[in-house]
Amino acid sequence: MSNEPLKGWNHVPAVPIKVSPFFAWPLRPLDMMTWVWNSWFLITEKLIIVGIAFVSFYWFQPPIEDVRTLAIGWIAEMYIRNLVLMSLVAGGLHLYFYTFTKQGQRLKYDPRPLMKDGKQFTLGGQIKDNMFWTLGSGVLVWTAYEVLMFWAMANGYAPMLMWADHPVWFVVLFLLIPVWESFYFYWIHRLLHVPFLYKHVHSLHHRNINVGPWSGLSMHPVEHIIYFGTVFIHWIVAAHPVHILFHLQYYSLTAATTHTGFEGLVIKDENRLKLGTFHHQMHHRYFECNYGSLEIPWDKLFGSFHDGTSAANDRMKERRKQFMSK
Repeated sequence: MSNEPLKGWNHVPAVPIKVSPFFAWPLRPLDMMTWVWNSWFLITEKLIIVGIAFVSFYWFQPPIEDVRTLAIGWIAEMYIRNLVLMSLVAGGLHLYFYTFTKQGQRLKYDPRPLMKDGKQFTLGGQIKDNMFWTLGSGVLVWTAYEVLMFWAMANGYAPMLMWADHPVWFVVLFLLIPVWESFYFYWIHRLLHVPFLYKHVHSLHHRNINVGPWSGLSMHPVEHIIYFGTVFIHWIVAAHPVHILFHLQYYSLTAATTHTGFEGLVIKDENRLKLGTFHHQMHHRYFECNYGSLEIPWDKLFGSFHDGTSAANDRMKERRKQFMSK
């Protein structure tokens, strides 16, 4: 066994893959500061989605007094906004990387093209199938959760945080939402790999062994309901409406970016915007590893972490043998 990169991939990033230094001992403050800086304060998905959330709130969100009563008008307005957002992000990435192949194979993990057909796909082809489940179910459930949260806030059923009352906590909450997402996602993902739920629900998402931007939110409607349940934390933890937008947009739009199939966007020979994670790409190929993300290293704690090395791959194969022999 060795720490050499895995074979059979077109591109493998620097390995072994590192998890958040906030959960390593001894604590290294410089590494922790670097992790936060690289996650937030360069050109990053998180910062871009914060910007999208504020634009959505100020220009494309019905006033809080209007959402006290459920009405087709403002609900449709939110649904159309989310439909446009998902189409722009997933569709734009697909056009750039796969239709026009602007980057060729540079930083592309899997050497194989996306599948144009296959009996496992509802509509015959991977892209059509992914778009159907993303737009037909994913955006609908995403919008339903937004409607529920804003209606609850407007009627005093869910607590609301105001900038003027708690400005520091207002900012910190943006930093904590992705950490909560990492906690929540790991546990629902392990639940979805329970044989019954995997067979009847999660297997639809795992049709995508090689992923593209439309794969991220391509899920069974039951999985969408579980997946977006992350926002229910704000029935307990007070949030401003812009936090609700950020929380659900982060969960929706990064599903597209992290499943891009490319490590990042190359501009002038440099990776200027990190996108798809090799950590999750391996989960789609190997299945029984990397259930969570790198913010909270649950996989390391429970022995399902694949760090992208040949040694980790050998350990994963050995675990499978032991499991199959039981």
